[in-house]
Amino acid sequence: MEAYRYPIILACVLLYLLLCVGVGIWALRRTRSASDFFVAGRQLGFMVTGLAMFSSTLSGFGFVGGPGLVYAMGMSSIWIVITAPPGMAVSTYLLTKRLRMLAELRDTISLPDAVAARYGSESTRLLSAVAILLGVMGYLATQILAMALVMQSLLQHTAAFAGISLPACVAVSCAVLVFYSVAGGVIAGVYTDVLQGAIMIFASILVFVAALAAVDGGATGAVTALLHDDPESIGPWGSLGIMGCLSWYFLFTVGGAGQPHIITKNMMFKRLEDAPKILPVALGAYTFSALLWIGIGLAMRAVVIQGTHPALAAADQAAPEFLQTYANPLLAGVVFAALFAAIMSTADAFLNIGAAALVHDIPIALRGRPARHELWWARTATAMLAAVAASFALYSYFVNDRLVALLGAFGWGTFAAALVPVVGIGFNWKRATPLAANTAIVVSLVLNLVIEVFNVSLPQGIHGGTLALLVSLALFFGISFASPAPQLDPDIEALMDI
Repeated sequence: MEAYRYPIILACVLLYLLLCVGVGIWALRRTRSASDFFVAGRQLGFMVTGLAMFSSTLSGFGFVGGPGLVYAMGMSSIWIVITAPPGMAVSTYLLTKRLRMLAELRDTISLPDAVAARYGSESTRLLSAVAILLGVMGYLATQILAMALVMQSLLQHTAAFAGISLPACVAVSCAVLVFYSVAGGVIAGVYTDVLQGAIMIFASILVFVAALAAVDGGATGAVTALLHDDPESIGPWGSLGIMGCLSWYFLFTVGGAGQPHIITKNMMFKRLEDAPKILPVALGAYTFSALLWIGIGLAMRAVVIQGTHPALAAADQAAPEFLQTYANPLLAGVVFAALFAAIMSTADAFLNIGAAALVHDIPIALRGRPARHELWWARTATAMLAAVAASFALYSYFVNDRLVALLGAFGWGTFAAALVPVVGIGFNWKRATPLAANTAIVVSLVLNLVIEVFNVSLPQGIHGGTLALLVSLALFFGISFASPAPQLDPDIEALMDI
């Protein structure tokens, strides 16, 4: 089997991609309206919804960026991994029932729709749509870059494509992604998540075992090697330090309630009584799949230190290099295939919410109605967003030298700072005002962009998104308390009393 390692891996990936294309074509026949395209017609079961939330949380960010971050910074990235259980629990408690009931009451098909209904303000709808578009660029670029890096790593081992460049892989990745997303909308993404999620739960356990077996001395050997090389890297805070790690923990725990690609799934499931079942499904899948994030990163760093593997040219090559070198080829093929599916379905979610902002929310905020022929324009906007995000991905990789995980953290931080106060707090606190929401969004976006564009380094390794979130929360509470209490529509007030 080892003699046919790369043909086996490539065959698995090709078969899986063909399956995804088939899902896209099937979803095309089920996508007849903007509601189908953006929220799957609100017909999903709890299992599909839970797995879709899990995949949207991990995806290329975790499967490629996670091991790369562990390889580069040691145990620091554990403080991103362990945020998932409390973060998902907080988000579920604050938003799941309210968003689903609001979708029924006001026929909302996007998060800015829900925000406009809550605050009775078209300016808040507009600003939340702009925040989503900016966050989409960072996070969607993460998915495209992750997909291109994995594709390049695989194709470089073939005779025909040995010298293929990263820009070429980005172009191919975008072409596949655009077809998949334009054809099926969010329906294609969420149903791909079901198969991908089920596979990754079991594959991640096997990969973790393979990671320990690849290191001389197993887990003990890996820890010993890292201790001798850099004691800080294997400590509880890694090389980032205590404040940097805690800033990640805060950002990713509290920030979960502001991630539109995740929380909009709460508007898609069919039966309100299924709400309590969604969180256990998402958390169970994430818990097992996080083993891949940790295991591969530590194993690759250990084998490089032990001298049994050459140093990686880039930290983001940790996962592709491990799977191609140390994993059983059939297992590697399945993981690569599921990885592509995870990236595609998550990128589809970002394209979906970005397209909704462009053709639905911004036109309503400015003109009082969505774009004409909304479904056609949604598909056109999807292709445009993919092209812009691909350019941003290449710029970040070649000019700004950003790891996949750090690029994803920028997208997460942008969403969190702009939307956690407005959505996570605002949907649970009647005193919140439109002025406070608007100010929090604008200030957080400006602060995040200034930190990113000018590459501002904060003291003690504190993440820029954490600072922006703290500032936006302070402004949101301060302005709301200082303003007159808002008058809520009766149905919104009744909803918030539940």
